[in-house]
Amino acid sequence: MFKVLIIERIVAAIGFLGLLATTVLVSPVLHAQPVEEAGVQAVESRLLQADSYRTQSGSVKTVTEVYQYFHEALKKSQLYSVYYRPDKGSLVLSKSAAEAGQKVLMVDDNYWLFMPKSRRPIRITPMQKLLGDASVGDISSLSWSESYSATISQMNIPVNGHNAIELLLEAKVKGATYHRIELFLNADDNFPLKANLYLKSGKLAKTADFTSGMQNGLRSVTAMVLKDNIQPNKKTVIEYKSSQAVEIAEKLFNPSFLVRNNLSEL
Repeated sequence: MFKVLIIERIVAAIGFLGLLATTVLVSPVLHAQPVEEAGVQAVESRLLQADSYRTQSGSVKTVTEVYQYFHEALKKSQLYSVYYRPDKGSLVLSKSAAEAGQKVLMVDDNYWLFMPKSRRPIRITPMQKLLGDASVGDISSLSWSESYSATISQMNIPVNGHNAIELLLEAKVKGATYHRIELFLNADDNFPLKANLYLKSGKLAKTADFTSGMQNGLRSVTAMVLKDNIQPNKKTVIEYKSSQAVEIAEKLFNPSFLVRNNLSEL
């Protein structure tokens, strides 16, 4: 009887230890998924906050001026009005006298250029140059989160005197301006500091530096400075002069309507 009791206690102890070992081994697996999801959500949250410095939520009109410099001397400038509606697209209207009446429409993955005296829109790509190194996509696209998926590449990187994190953005739509972006955000508030912009071929197309300022009482990206590493004496500055919430009619995203109307009143 005594031996049987000892054997039962040994079996019970072994069972308890086995259960304990199983719990220890399984617990990390059970908790790994929420941690991973939290990480993905944190990256998406950072990217959304970075977007918020570039544009307001909802439909907006942004007045944008592009400056082309050579050896720090201003060579040319162009003024544009950009109408942006989330999940719909962008309409860029040229406001300078030399390009009056020109329009660029971005809807989904499609880009069209409308010339004042032409009855037929011209299909273009987001890399079509407008002025200097500023492309159609640089002017019309105001959201990274809509066009790119993001992962954290590096932490604690010094960028322009700030502690930064690097996000790797990969295009998730065909109409994305760049195939890949290395985006550096201020680690404290996710303000965009710098970006390396890559083509599908893997070539570095240009670099971008972002200027901080105030707009509508909020801290915002007030300018983006584009540089081509091959021609360091050239730079293009995209200045966001004003931004306001507006209602944007559905017809403004209809190519047939844009062909028939010059929209000079906008």
